[in-house]
Amino acid sequence: MPDAARRIRIAIADDHQIFRDGLRRLLESEPAFEVVAEAADGIEAIAVTRDTRPDVLLLDLAMPRMDGLEALGAEDVASTHVILLTAAIDAGELRRAVQLGARGMVLKQSATRHLIEGIHAVMDGKLLIGEEIADDLARAARPAAPARPYGLTPRELEIVEAIAAGDGNRDIATRFNISPQTVKHHLTSIFDKTGTSTRLELALFAIRQGIVDAP
Repeated sequence: MPDAARRIRIAIADDHQIFRDGLRRLLESEPAFEVVAEAADGIEAIAVTRDTRPDVLLLDLAMPRMDGLEALGAEDVASTHVILLTAAIDAGELRRAVQLGARGMVLKQSATRHLIEGIHAVMDGKLLIGEEIADDLARAARPAAPARPYGLTPRELEIVEAIAAGDGNRDIATRFNISPQTVKHHLTSIFDKTGTSTRLELALFAIRQGIVDAP
């Protein structure tokens, strides 16, 4: 069993006690995880994040007093890896969540392995897009993408595909035999051309616009 100090510390914010209890049992069955706090609404989510400084906050969107999106925008939540765990999300909420810094999202009806694997992926610096959400975005994408969409170069398109697949800068540098600094330069150009500002926003944009296929 991993040393307790090396476990991924997780907080759960959801207004349904039964759901929180079940999720806590699921997560604590994994030796690498430790649930350090629970919250029943957005105000409590901010407070427990500030007080316990978890590595990951699993945040429901629809909660009383303060919803998940409001909590996501709080300064005390900014340094935490936030994964939205929700029954449904519309396009406007999705874009807002990305702008506020969410590292990923999983629908509650998804298989539990997606959440468990996703927590590890997010901690490794990767992005998490639930399969159902990616499928929805792909269906809404343009029928065909132009040969060089948004003026992206062939190498930039390769990097966009890697980002959408959840690869980090080090993975991309190794794959294309370039330096991490070169990857950063390409990302700056890609963000400028696509009008995006975060890796998750870029991944969702690329899927939605048909630049890449859904993972």
